[in-house]
Amino acid sequence: MVLKTKLGIRERVRQSAVVSEESGLSTLTFQALGTRCRVILVEPTRRAANEYLGQVLTWVADFESRYSRFLEDSLIGSINSAAGKTWVEVDEETERLFNLCNDLFFLTHGAFDPTALPLIRLWNWKANPPTVPSDERIQTARALTGWSKVQRRPGAIFLPQAGMCLDLGGIGKEYAVDMVVALAAQFGVEHVLVDFGQDIRAQGHPPDRPAWHVGLENPRNPGACWGSVAVTQHAVASSGDYLRHFVYQGQRYGHIIDPRTGYPVHNGCLAVNVVGSTCTIAGILSTTAFILGPQDGFNLINGYHGAAGAILTQDGNLITPRFYEHLIQPKPQV
Repeated sequence: MVLKTKLGIRERVRQSAVVSEESGLSTLTFQALGTRCRVILVEPTRRAANEYLGQVLTWVADFESRYSRFLEDSLIGSINSAAGKTWVEVDEETERLFNLCNDLFFLTHGAFDPTALPLIRLWNWKANPPTVPSDERIQTARALTGWSKVQRRPGAIFLPQAGMCLDLGGIGKEYAVDMVVALAAQFGVEHVLVDFGQDIRAQGHPPDRPAWHVGLENPRNPGACWGSVAVTQHAVASSGDYLRHFVYQGQRYGHIIDPRTGYPVHNGCLAVNVVGSTCTIAGILSTTAFILGPQDGFNLINGYHGAAGAILTQDGNLITPRFYEHLIQPKPQV
């Protein structure tokens, strides 16, 4: 069944793939990880580019089949099904992912928590009509969360309470972006931009510019950009709830949950844009800053080595000094 699922996802991803060429760039687009994925590159040779793009499709499909929480027979699905029952064996890559989760849980003081899925399921912003869960249900879900409760030993993991579950959605796409960029070196691809659902990492540059230009969406006018950044050897990630939210009895509720409280974030932030050394770090900093709020979020980004950010709020923008090194005008997009 696991092999059948993997092959099915590979086929689905490959069927969605389209390759185009324009202005000296080759672009692969496809659907995976629940979003639109895009890889733009300067071909070292046609053969090397084709081999790289083919491997990208296989790697991303296998990553989804292994770590998607929506698949019962994925590794994450198996871990969640075994909660409160048995240990589950994991491989070296999964160990590295869980070690990363551990580091990021510590870095964010619990604002990033891979066990927050019970809360995420409770606050269903897609429900029609929308509902707000009771305090009692929120506290019940909170009792099933907490990365510090997870038990690990070399090569295995155990969720000690039935109903606990993992969701790597907070770092999955970002980690995949970093791995796909790293994969490029094996095929001699030096100039590449990888964009999975607006989680982006750039290496090298396009033929006509010294850096890749990435547009920053305006949360006050979705579909338009408030600015753009020039990046090379950097990643760009953005967080916001201006597209995914619901209104109930006049109160607005966004999709980003603070696992420490169990409630959606409501602190005046509209969006956070972060430039960082890796997509994983940029993504964690942008989401955590959004959860912490404007001033604490600004301090987090400004104090992290190699990171820069812009926090857009209802009252104005907070931009770290290093962000101006990347910010460009006018506002072109890739």
